[in-house]
Amino acid sequence: MTDDRTYLVVLNHEEQYSIWRSDREVPAGWRAEGFEGPKEKCLEHIAEVWTDMRPLSLRQRLDSIA
Repeated sequence: MTDDRTYLVVLNHEEQYSIWRSDREVPAGWRAEGFEGPKEKCLEHIAEVWTDMRPLSLRQRLDSIA
């Protein structure tokens, strides 16, 4: 089965990424990041831009004690 739907790359307040079908409302706590396309292209985009998997709050905490 091929997935010919369009997806959005979404981002939460912790700067964690996911994908969401473009024909659905983005869930609470998430916002559209700006990239839209086929599932595989969205996943490729996330792999390129999400280089630090740690949540934002953890990165900030570690930066404050460094």
